[in-house]
Amino acid sequence: MAAHKAGKLAAALILLLAVALPDLVAAECDCSDDAAGRDKARALRLKIIAIFCVLLGGAAGAAVPSLGRRFPALRPGTGLFLAVKAFAGGVILATALVHILPAAFDALGSPCLAGRGPWREFPFAGAVAMLAAIATLVVDTVATGYFRRTVARKAAAVVDEPPPEPGNHCDGDDLEAPDGHHGHAHGMSALAPAPAAGDDLVRHRVVSQVLELGVVVHSLIIGMSLGASDFPSTVRPLVPALTFHQLFEGIGLGGCIVQAKFRLKSVVAMALFFSLTTPVGVAVGIAISSVYDETIPTALVVQGLLEAAAAGILVYMALVDILAEDFMSSRVQSRARLQLALNASLLLGAGVMSMLAIWA
Repeated sequence: MAAHKAGKLAAALILLLAVALPDLVAAECDCSDDAAGRDKARALRLKIIAIFCVLLGGAAGAAVPSLGRRFPALRPGTGLFLAVKAFAGGVILATALVHILPAAFDALGSPCLAGRGPWREFPFAGAVAMLAAIATLVVDTVATGYFRRTVARKAAAVVDEPPPEPGNHCDGDDLEAPDGHHGHAHGMSALAPAPAAGDDLVRHRVVSQVLELGVVVHSLIIGMSLGASDFPSTVRPLVPALTFHQLFEGIGLGGCIVQAKFRLKSVVAMALFFSLTTPVGVAVGIAISSVYDETIPTALVVQGLLEAAAAGILVYMALVDILAEDFMSSRVQSRARLQLALNASLLLGAGVMSMLAIWA
């Protein structure tokens, strides 16, 4: 199911690019980049290096939480896992508020959009981020409710199954009723723990898929921006910055995927989809670098709106689905040292990711 949704998401993004690209190429704008420092050959070598570095960084980050199968300290629920998850939550929050949202405001407030619509007359970046966060809340609650009702119906069907014929069961399964008849340990008494566990599983699966949507949109955009640049001075600092960026985001996404307990095929598909998105974006940017101009009005509007939407999605996911669940749990609140460790890890993740904004 996750692999199918990932495929549909990829198709939708490719369709969006196919629709927007002709306008990006054909549009004109008086704003233009300074040609000083432009070196296509040197920039291309750096971009090829970036493809492999970012790919390895994203794959390594997504794989870290899966190491819990070999290292018990990294299994979901342990103190170390919660600290890593808090660190990743800080990274995602800083990505949204320090990297993406300011870029959206810059794009939609560019001088190239002067006199070309209402983009500079209203803070569209903030409004779109707000609407994206609200839409994420709606999708989150509707999807979770739908899957919970599905699980409840399946559980009810199990409860309503007719009992087996007398004599076809083991004596150890019998329960003596007050009237002297024998029954079975089936029904709600046997299924009582299942709804809570099922609810948590459904929740983690919805969270992992919605989080991947927000991360993928942002990753594709930054990959295209890097690939379309012909300035080595711009590309060089972005290579290590985006490598660490993908590493940290991969840890956050990988932690959610591990908690969702998908089948191995779905886990691999989601991890690969995340890992490949930015390198594919870089490759697309390289392909269109000769005709693409990031100062074109249509390009600025598309980039600004997508960045703002991605920021809203990631802010909601970081605060509500990644951090709040653990920080508000009775286990964390009853252990002062664990609570302190999680807060320190959150601040460290947000601080490290914010520092990367100096180069990226």
